[in-house]
Amino acid sequence: MTIDSAMKDATHKMEQAVTHLKDDLGGIRTGRATPAVLNRVTVDYYGTPVPLNQLAGFSVPEPRLLQVQPFDRNAIAAIEKAIMQSDLGISPSNDGNLIRLAFPPLTEERRRELVKQVHARAEDGRVAVRNVRRHTKEEMEKLEHDGAISEDDLVRGEKELQKLTDRFVAEIDEIQGHKEQELMEV
Repeated sequence: MTIDSAMKDATHKMEQAVTHLKDDLGGIRTGRATPAVLNRVTVDYYGTPVPLNQLAGFSVPEPRLLQVQPFDRNAIAAIEKAIMQSDLGISPSNDGNLIRLAFPPLTEERRRELVKQVHARAEDGRVAVRNVRRHTKEEMEKLEHDGAISEDDLVRGEKELQKLTDRFVAEIDEIQGHKEQELMEV
């Protein structure tokens, strides 16, 4: 292993941490309708758990309304049941062809709770990025100890690793700020 391969590996793992955070925050319901809130909903479709996004198309005709159009009309009851059992707290209305989800405006108290959740999840993302940095730094120190790289290479690699870490932590901060702003919008 070289410093370059360690850096590539660290970059990949940090990107995964940021992607996971984005997916995680996408599931937090804001006052707006967004199909991302349904990403974690699975439907019991003929005895098999299937992600909702594989059974239906989504549209957002109004800011607070999400329409779910099943590809198979026979799946409407199962989709409606899955949405009701999820942690979304939204009651679906079904007209036989599509399901409508009306998103009520969030209360101030609920917004503050969700901001705390966003903050906690963003901190988990920052911790994940820092853990990748620590692990990669340990690998580099082992390379230097084994004589595969020089002490100067180690110092340069650590500086580069810190820059990479700072870049991903800043990206997480930006994602967190955007989501909090979205939540506090009335």
